Amino acid sequence: MPLLSCSSLFCRRGHTVVLDGVSTSFEPGERIGLVGRNGCGKTTLLSLIEGREQPDQGRVDRARGIRIGSLAQEHTFDPGMTVRDAAASAFSVLEELRAKLEATYEAMADAQGGELDKLMKQQGDLEGRMEAAGGWVVDHRIDATLHGLGFRDEQFNQPAITLSGGEQARLALAQLLLEEPDLLLLDEPTNHLDIDGRRWLEGFLTEEFRGAIILVSHDRWLLERACSRTIELANTQLRDYTGPYSHYLEQRSQQDLTAQRVHEKNLDRVRREEAFIRKYKAGQRAKQARGREARLDRFKQEHVVEPDRAQAVMNLQLPQTQRSGDQVVQAEGISVAWDGDSLFKDMDLSIQRGERIGIVGPNGSGKTTLARCLLGEVEPDTGSVRLGSRLNIGWYRQTHGHLDATLEVWEYLQSELSRSHGSPASEQQARDLAGAFLFSGATQEQQLGSLSGGERSRAVLAGIVAGGHNLLVLDEPTNHLDIASAERLEQVLSVGGPFTGTMMLISHDRALLSATCTTLLVLDGEGTSRIVHDVDGWLEGDAGSGVQKPESNTAPSPPPKKKPRRPVPDGTDPIQSMSLRDLERRIEQHEHRRAEIDAELIKPEVYGDGDKVKVLSRERAGIESELSPLHAEWERRADEA
Repeated sequence: MPLLSCSSLFCRRGHTVVLDGVSTSFEPGERIGLVGRNGCGKTTLLSLIEGREQPDQGRVDRARGIRIGSLAQEHTFDPGMTVRDAAASAFSVLEELRAKLEATYEAMADAQGGELDKLMKQQGDLEGRMEAAGGWVVDHRIDATLHGLGFRDEQFNQPAITLSGGEQARLALAQLLLEEPDLLLLDEPTNHLDIDGRRWLEGFLTEEFRGAIILVSHDRWLLERACSRTIELANTQLRDYTGPYSHYLEQRSQQDLTAQRVHEKNLDRVRREEAFIRKYKAGQRAKQARGREARLDRFKQEHVVEPDRAQAVMNLQLPQTQRSGDQVVQAEGISVAWDGDSLFKDMDLSIQRGERIGIVGPNGSGKTTLARCLLGEVEPDTGSVRLGSRLNIGWYRQTHGHLDATLEVWEYLQSELSRSHGSPASEQQARDLAGAFLFSGATQEQQLGSLSGGERSRAVLAGIVAGGHNLLVLDEPTNHLDIASAERLEQVLSVGGPFTGTMMLISHDRALLSATCTTLLVLDGEGTSRIVHDVDGWLEGDAGSGVQKPESNTAPSPPPKKKPRRPVPDGTDPIQSMSLRDLERRIEQHEHRRAEIDAELIKPEVYGDGDKVKVLSRERAGIESELSPLHAEWERRADEA
């Protein structure tokens, strides 16, 4: 029996339809990754599942007694509650059992006879209930969870209300994980976690938590390791894919390829019909042409629709950059302390031209301060920094207060390209760049001030990456990006990709670090640092060594090869002897069957079955080989008429 099911959900936000006919179900213990572009309705769907909102149409059915847990947007803690108290509040029921058990012990001290027998039975019942609830090991679980999410022992007795916003978010996550609900809704749980925290969360979700999970995250490694099923929200619809994130990418690629193929074939049919209509609209066959025009209009409305999602192919030509000196950064013995605590001390660092170095470490370990120090914005307490010659630096900061909010996206990119290249950039160049970073149509005319945080980050990144800089310094560039945008950035910056300069990257995004960096500078948060050359080995840590990492791009499968036409034995082509009516009927029959096959290939239960896909693909290839001469003969007769 499903833990929860959604039936024909329809939800509108103002004039915008967010969900339209969404149906799905979740089984006990399932691990589901929920993916989709920013603003597509993921958070709305989670709210409907939890019951915080009601759909305009449709229904959500929950199993009787189901406990659903989710992270609140706002975190409130009682003034007298310590960090450990807040985490322990997840076991409020257990605390009630403990209090009852203590009272039972006290009553047993003076009880006799039948009263004592009754209390002993009550004691056994309470102890059994406590053991079932994990009552004898909760202290260890509380400590392990707090440590895993980055809290130190000395913080356990700190008042919870004095924590920073990020620390409060981590404490709320600790409470939720310790509660162990039947269905756990996690909406971006890694937002305030460093790499160690993300590793711990992966281990907890995969090895300890036994309930069902619906996970929304931009962390592709977490989606890959923690989820065995992926659902995608796109264009108000939900699509279901078997397997973790990497399997979803493969299936989506095949689905997109099929949808694009169907769209192109539909356009071919439209062009042929339009050619016929133009040729015969004013002649003896005008009535037939008008009838076909009416049918063509209906066909366009029903079938000639752009595919839901353009295939994610990077089409960005980066400009040639000036060659920098071989030595890009040379730091000797640099130290910086903050409030008496050393962020890093006596650090020597040499960065050569073309190196890709990732700067990683716990939250608060000084990663951003180090970047500012290396670029000369912060003076080190000790030591010296020298920048190399002929450097053109592009610096992506976490905040964007310097932007002119009144500029439209294409205008901003035009100004950035003109400034960085030293010569005027055309509007078309700016629009091409905007398109490469997923701004299309009217969104290119939106003012920067009206954009979401993710959209604004994407615009700034586009200007920096395409600015001709030979040194990129990127501080958490994917913090506000959805997965599609992060993958787009990754394609540009990947090792062997179009960017050939030097890069320093501060990030907790392990997929991005793995794809773009050849070296890691690891800060430990206690003043020391080390260089790591085995990037993937360090990123794997103790979490899931050997597990396949999600790919940022999965090459689509090649289309099936067309079968050659078989020669006719007597040397004549029977197609030429067919009447026009029979010729068109044959074309229509083949195209109808081809459309049926394409519709089948889009279904999840079909494209997940490799044998069935092969059979249908072979049949489709045969149809293509039959259609080719039929189309050629039809066009020949149209030209001769």
